[in-house]
Amino acid sequence: MAYTALYRKWRPSTFDEVRGQDPIVRTLKNQIQSDRIGHAYLFCGTRGTGKTSIAKILAKSVNCENPKDGNPCCECSMCRRIQDGNSLNVVEIDAASNNGVDDVREIRNQVQYPPSEGKYRVFIIDEVHMLSAGAFNALLKTLEEPPAYVIFILATTEVNKIPVTILSRCQRYDFKRISVGTIAEHLEELAKAEGIAAEDRALRYIARVADGSMRDSLSLLDQCAAFHFGETLTYENVLDVLGAVDNSVFTRLFDAICAGDTKTCLAEVASMIDQGRELGQMVTDFIWYMRNILLVRAAGDTAEGRLEELIDISEENAAVMKRQAAAVSEETLMRYIRVFSELSGAIRFSSQKRVLTEIAVIKLTKPQMEENLDSVLQRLDTLERRVEEMPAGANAGLPDAEKLAELVKLASGNISLENASAGSPEAPAEPKTVSLPKAEYDDLMLIRKEWPKIVSMLGRSLGTVLRDSFVKPNGESRMSILIEDPMHCQIAGTEQHLGEIRKLVADRYGKDIDFSVKSRGGEQPADTTYVTDEDLSVIHMDIIQEDQTY
Repeated sequence: MAYTALYRKWRPSTFDEVRGQDPIVRTLKNQIQSDRIGHAYLFCGTRGTGKTSIAKILAKSVNCENPKDGNPCCECSMCRRIQDGNSLNVVEIDAASNNGVDDVREIRNQVQYPPSEGKYRVFIIDEVHMLSAGAFNALLKTLEEPPAYVIFILATTEVNKIPVTILSRCQRYDFKRISVGTIAEHLEELAKAEGIAAEDRALRYIARVADGSMRDSLSLLDQCAAFHFGETLTYENVLDVLGAVDNSVFTRLFDAICAGDTKTCLAEVASMIDQGRELGQMVTDFIWYMRNILLVRAAGDTAEGRLEELIDISEENAAVMKRQAAAVSEETLMRYIRVFSELSGAIRFSSQKRVLTEIAVIKLTKPQMEENLDSVLQRLDTLERRVEEMPAGANAGLPDAEKLAELVKLASGNISLENASAGSPEAPAEPKTVSLPKAEYDDLMLIRKEWPKIVSMLGRSLGTVLRDSFVKPNGESRMSILIEDPMHCQIAGTEQHLGEIRKLVADRYGKDIDFSVKSRGGEQPADTTYVTDEDLSVIHMDIIQEDQTY
């Protein structure tokens, strides 16, 4: 007999076997017991959380000959036929490949025929958000007033794409991500039933990597058990199969980053690559590691006794994280997480993952490479710690000691360093006014208005790079794209990406504009007000004729 994957073999057959969706299960069981069954349901939520499984259980329950407390008996002929996929009463439709008006018309034709046996005909439409606009409109009337013997169950992972007219006709159930503890507990039960010897730590790591998806966790367990068939599945085995990194590596890497030891950091990255670790997974896991340290520092003594539960780590690792949390400020930790979160978005579609990772690590050890506020705060925090660590009286003769302390106070209070001598917060500068030719002004206003939409249509990789950018005039039919991050400037400034932006603007808006990339240097869109030459006669202020050649 052919092997059956674990997620198919252990798919729940009754409501009581479903894990992690208790409110939904209880509601549906009560409806069945009280005979208050709806005509249309919408199951929405992330992948692998039980939407299709519960839809099939509901189909069995409403047709079961001997239901027990709202659960199907799984023994009668109707339950067995539905379980085997041989019942004409249950129709499963994949909207990803059957998304046209003709497919919905076929559903409407089938709705006319009552069930040959049992009480209800159940139509399960998976990935319903893939239906076309015309198909949704064709479904509306049937969905609102179906025959009494018809139940519609719509399942989707992207509920935001469902028209409001459909949403208003359905009972909506939001499936939440399943907790790590619930998944780990289920994996332990399943491993015992399958005769798979596995460490609790290994199963818990699989549960965390699954990111709330029970199906993903079973697939990962299947993969790991096959690779180490006949052996005890250890934590190290799971790391090998998934290309992940042990926490001890993150401990050494984080200590080296805090110490500003760039050489050691790069050596750790090189070692992980030599061991065949997957850099994308490493970046994700390190963000999670730093998140745990941030929680340790932010919670402080208030979480004493509950720390292991709060961040899901052992007592030994909690002690290490407490030491590391004490050695770094919250602002610095948030900068570390920001840099690696940006790396996580860029590395996904990059062919130079190692280079991007090494650049990000160097940024963490050298905050002077960035000019934003959190980098300045980290540098000041480092200087303050060095001053505090000096022996008593050792800094008395230093002429800049008092100035350093004042700068630290100013930075902590978000006060501009330029106004430090005045001791007052920086007043917002008046925007300068620049006049443009009418045609150039109209092009600028159009592109600025549509820029967020243009960025969203450029794809994830380039869209991530341009997320916080804006455009500025650079002469007739020319514009500059201003980006804060120097690395993002290099990525967006390639001929291929600039050509992609120009083509999109030309195709969608009919504007032939040449784009270039420039570093923002802290400049904001509100720093400059643009007017047309025609407005000069009514504006009574000095107008700056700006040199727009960059």
